[in-house]
Amino acid sequence: MIELKYFERSDFQQLIHWVESPEFLLQWSGPAFEYPLTESQLEKYIMNANHDNSDTLIFKVVDDETGNVVGHISLGRIDRKHRSARVGKVLVGDENARGKGIGRQMINEILKIAFDELHMHRVSLGVFDFNTPAIACYEKAGFVKEGLLRDSSKIGDDYWNQWEMSILESEWQKANKR
Repeated sequence: MIELKYFERSDFQQLIHWVESPEFLLQWSGPAFEYPLTESQLEKYIMNANHDNSDTLIFKVVDDETGNVVGHISLGRIDRKHRSARVGKVLVGDENARGKGIGRQMINEILKIAFDELHMHRVSLGVFDFNTPAIACYEKAGFVKEGLLRDSSKIGDDYWNQWEMSILESEWQKANKR
């Protein structure tokens, strides 16, 4: 099992260590950061997050058994008027934690926050089309593909396609029998 705890300055170096290439950075964060990831970029990232009525909540993912930080996830674009939010920056950074269902637990925990605590109606995310393990994880959690954004991101001389996905409050409630 895992627990989501607010991401803090003391977590910067761990995250920087996990981001090993420009391609990895783009896959993890989209255009939010430039490679190499730095503490000053992360300072700006957390500046207005994790406060009451903040539009962004940023979490480290802690393995309950070991107490180790194994990942990162955020809930951004929190719009309380329209009751929508966006999952982003999903990362199981600890290679030893991969393939053990941690990603699914992370998504489940962030959706609990979105739907049960913040009372969102819709939660969306974007995922590159070649990231089939992530897509499978999101679909198991109840996300539905809405559309493919063709050639949406440029990396080097290549372009990457991105799936837009979402889950609605009623779908979350049905899947979790609430």
